[in-house]
Amino acid sequence: MKTHHYLTSGILEAYLLGVIAEKEKDELERELATDPDLLAQLDELEANMEDYFIRNSVTPPPSVREKIELRLSETEIEKWEDVNTTEPNPKAKKSQSTESPYVQVEIDDTHIRVHKLWRTAFIAVFILSKVFLILGLYYYFKSSSLEQEVDRLKATTQSTHSAPR
Repeated sequence: MKTHHYLTSGILEAYLLGVIAEKEKDELERELATDPDLLAQLDELEANMEDYFIRNSVTPPPSVREKIELRLSETEIEKWEDVNTTEPNPKAKKSQSTESPYVQVEIDDTHIRVHKLWRTAFIAVFILSKVFLILGLYYYFKSSSLEQEVDRLKATTQSTHSAPR
């Protein structure tokens, strides 16, 4: 009865595709361990699905493979090769997995290097800021002295107008 339920409900297909719930997966695996007929049906279904996928596969254009290879770094390719090949020495594999996937770069210089055009632009801005600072101070003091002159002239004109004749 359970075998018929698994065959008609699509649970076997979901199990093969990996989209089955964890609870149903555990239940199905227990049933597969006890029912050889269900296991045979699963193997047949798996072979049929594989055959279907192979017959209906579409070969990607060659440029796609090149793009994928460009995106993969050397370490990712080595990991892929390590997974696909059996390695007789497990210590060698362990030492490779502990290495950093990044390129080690040693820098002995503590100075920041700046392009020459940026240097000249910075120097020009620095000089212009000093020029504008000096001009600003000059015109501030000039306007201040002119205000004092205007106040002095107003005082003298008022004193001349208010003086008795």
